Amino acid sequence: MSSSAIEIFETQRQTLMGLAYRVLGSVAEAEDVVQDTMIAWLGEKDDSISNPQGWLTTVCVRKALDVLKSARRARTSYIGAWLPEPMHTEVLDDPECQLSLSESVTMAFMLVLERLAPKERAAFLLHDVFEMDYRDIAASLDIAEPACRKLVSRARANVQRAEAVHQAPKDRQDELLEAFMAAVHTGETGSLVSMLAHDVTVQSDSGGKATAVSRTLIGVKEALAFVTKVLGHYWNKGDVVSLELNSSRGLVSLVDGRAEAVITFGFNAEGKASQIFVTRNPDKLARIDAQSGVLVRH
Repeated sequence: MSSSAIEIFETQRQTLMGLAYRVLGSVAEAEDVVQDTMIAWLGEKDDSISNPQGWLTTVCVRKALDVLKSARRARTSYIGAWLPEPMHTEVLDDPECQLSLSESVTMAFMLVLERLAPKERAAFLLHDVFEMDYRDIAASLDIAEPACRKLVSRARANVQRAEAVHQAPKDRQDELLEAFMAAVHTGETGSLVSMLAHDVTVQSDSGGKATAVSRTLIGVKEALAFVTKVLGHYWNKGDVVSLELNSSRGLVSLVDGRAEAVITFGFNAEGKASQIFVTRNPDKLARIDAQSGVLVRH
């Protein structure tokens, strides 16, 4: 590789990170895949690669799929609900991020992607999010083009059937956070009730490494009890900041400056919160930098 190899790779790093994260749902694993892709690129002896972007995308998606296979096996023994690792998105400001790190990276959407078979997931992302053509995707996944088209079609149908792949306007999200925090710290739930779907669910991910609700809570009554009684008790111990995670407004509870819990939301077509995601697994909170957040309670 020529001396410009690093510069070429750096122009694609953010896109590769976005792809690997969507495939894996893990920032840590995505970072490892991107690093391995860079090593492979810098070790490539052929200086005549006509399409560096295509080469890097192919290597990255194949490595991500290899990691996903082992990750899925590990998740079968995961303690409690599994949620994607929260990812900062407000600091990602290049064109790829503005275009693609939106609905396709919300917690709710990432969980929809979890329902897809690995190659379905990769083909769908490459075509519908990263706008690659079928011929190039088929080459990247080492499958025939007709098979690639079927994978994308089947994946798209599954995604479109999902109920919670909507995004609420930012002002609506801000109103929800304000009502949510009022319920946590005063017990007043009137404003929050009006912003919750009747079938709202609460899922907590601890991986057995932190205290968390062990089952999915369903319905407004259970959700409000969790917010006022559980969070109302534990969140009095430290600061809470608002932060953009997975392209949505979220809340981060801090104890001694360290993230102890992250709350993010999924929305229905009416803009009401239909899913509340609580991340408590410390392994998934290690990369949360709350310094860029807005303090909502001290």
